[in-house]
Amino acid sequence: MNILELDNISKVYGNLKALYNVSFTVRQGEWLAIMGPSGSGKTTIMNIAGCMDKPSDGEVILDGVKLSAEPDKKLTELRRDKIGLIFQQFHLVNYLNALENVMVAQYYHSIPDEKEALEALARVGLADRAKHLPGQLSGGEQQRVCIARALINYPRLILADEPTGNLDEANEQMVIDIFRRLHREGSTIIVVTHDPELAEDAERTVVMEHGRVSKITVNGDKP
Repeated sequence: MNILELDNISKVYGNLKALYNVSFTVRQGEWLAIMGPSGSGKTTIMNIAGCMDKPSDGEVILDGVKLSAEPDKKLTELRRDKIGLIFQQFHLVNYLNALENVMVAQYYHSIPDEKEALEALARVGLADRAKHLPGQLSGGEQQRVCIARALINYPRLILADEPTGNLDEANEQMVIDIFRRLHREGSTIIVVTHDPELAEDAERTVVMEHGRVSKITVNGDKP
């Protein structure tokens, strides 16, 4: 079963055509990597898949819902209910501690639950840092808070844009290990990355060039 289908989508910003007839599908439980140079359209795809933007042409189907037919309010609800977003820039609230930053996502979805938020932090190895402010956390710890925040509402699809881009080698490895575990547990993951190690762990890689799909590769069997 496909959780996401992109059918000949194009995106135009004024005189700039960011995407040209991009098509691919993502199966439920699959880990897909999107790679390509800066300006190739990777982030535009993520914004469209994440219900943060609409294509100029083509159709996007998310968990059986055709997004072109939905108003902006419905897209906001779909993003809240079905998608977990992880960014290269952490977007944490500086005056809230790690636990509260995770609970913010619950607030917009349902009812904040401190026990559930603490369990989400424990999943990424940060239960003992729950009361620390972002400024008291390393870059890797902040990114793991972001992952916990993305997981708290049990999303159907996890979208991660350069999740290891600002991390040192040790923290990068921790984040990659978390993604590996999430995939083993059945999560559907799309990762935009320049990191070959992170891409190699995906089952397939979509390579973008100049707004087009250059190729789609099937990676080797994963442990």
